[in-house]
Amino acid sequence: MMILPYVHGNEWVVLDGEAMGTTIHTEVWHEDNEIAEKMAQEVMKIMEKVNQLMSPYIESSELALINREASQHPIKISSDLYDVLARSLHYSELTQGAFDITYASVGYLYNYRDSIRPNQEELASHIEAINYQNIVLNPEDYSVFFRQENVRIDLGGIAKGYAVDLSIERAKQLGIRNILVSAGGDSRILGDRLGRPWVVGIRHPINQDQVIAKIPLVDEALSTSGDYERYFDEDGIRYHHILDPKTGDSARSVRSVTILGPDAMDTDALSTSVFVMGPKKGIKLLDSLPKIEGIIVDQKGNLLFSNGLQNIE
Repeated sequence: MMILPYVHGNEWVVLDGEAMGTTIHTEVWHEDNEIAEKMAQEVMKIMEKVNQLMSPYIESSELALINREASQHPIKISSDLYDVLARSLHYSELTQGAFDITYASVGYLYNYRDSIRPNQEELASHIEAINYQNIVLNPEDYSVFFRQENVRIDLGGIAKGYAVDLSIERAKQLGIRNILVSAGGDSRILGDRLGRPWVVGIRHPINQDQVIAKIPLVDEALSTSGDYERYFDEDGIRYHHILDPKTGDSARSVRSVTILGPDAMDTDALSTSVFVMGPKKGIKLLDSLPKIEGIIVDQKGNLLFSNGLQNIE
């Protein structure tokens, strides 16, 4: 996603930073510039708080604790993490397993920076651990338990959207009516750009300097998943971070998926889901969901639109 240039006379507070393994971008407008500046800083605090709670790479995080011990006994967790796990399982049910946070049971064997992937023997020995039904949530004590050993979870397909939504809710509390919060491919807009919509450009997954679609947005969330984010190529095959839970291998029927909807947590999960499901099943799912739209770029570079986006540029 790219925000297309727009110049306005009023002053916006713009802040960029790094958190959750990606670039965080915030643009805020408020009559009181100090409030706008406070909000921009709040976004970074929220992102880091979620990262400390939900990163599998931080040993002190609740998520890391779950991965270490939940197959041995139930682990009591915070309501925040519990809610994200519950929403994750909702999308697993909705997509018949296309969205599955236990993909990490195999996913941790990939190293995209060093072009390392699991061999067939490693895949075979870990693939059975990928099954969202291995996750048992207990709402009475907010605990989580894994039914099987070797289960690992990763919230890379939903946590950034959750953090973006938390930021927007904080903005509402501060009386802010115009803000953009973006965490990598996940963004949400509150209000407009002072009388005009935000114009978002969808990058071409192959020629990333090229914009394949422009969408005017007001009060909307948007998430994009692509095979060009974390990947390596080997013998003409692209291995990227969006894994098909059925195979433990990269999903390859599309190049990118962009989802629009009311909140970023849902668009984040759905962009991953539709990427795995592929064009036909993905469009069918999108057309069945209220207030959700999407754009799919298939392997040949063709654009497929859900019903509500047939007339965009």
